[in-house]
Amino acid sequence: MMLSRLALLLTCALVPVPTEVAANVALPRALTSVADKVVVLKSQRKLMLMSAKQTLKTYRISLGANPVGAKFRRGDHKTPEGLYTLDRRNAKSQYYRSIHISYPNADDRALARKLGVSPGGDVFLHGWPNGYKPSAETEDLGDWTDGCIAVSDPEMDEIWRAVPNGTPIEIRP
Repeated sequence: MMLSRLALLLTCALVPVPTEVAANVALPRALTSVADKVVVLKSQRKLMLMSAKQTLKTYRISLGANPVGAKFRRGDHKTPEGLYTLDRRNAKSQYYRSIHISYPNADDRALARKLGVSPGGDVFLHGWPNGYKPSAETEDLGDWTDGCIAVSDPEMDEIWRAVPNGTPIEIRP
């Protein structure tokens, strides 16, 4: 009996524990460059930081004011869908910190050319507008961007530390 309990304890100790961190638990402040991919689930309003196919943390997001469907032209207020790269940062953005999403990609440009429209650009992952002070009643702003992906300022600080330039971002419907 004692041997089987010991075997059970050892087995449980070897079973991997899910590594997803709840949205209200902060990533360690000393954390730098740990995410190797970002996944966005538009319909669920979630952004997940991934490392080695494990979810590090999940964030609630706001999208473009017209969130259903993929972006295909300038001014449609849609958030793109597809595979992109988080390619550069702007610490002095009109929003609290921003990381550029490499929209439009070659497929987006080809579709826009076929439709005779401009695909647009300047799509970012960013915090709240500069000077915005949320309250408990206004923290969830809904979908309000022009096509960007927005999180709170404290969450943007975490993402800023955890996601290096060149990280792939997959934006799903």
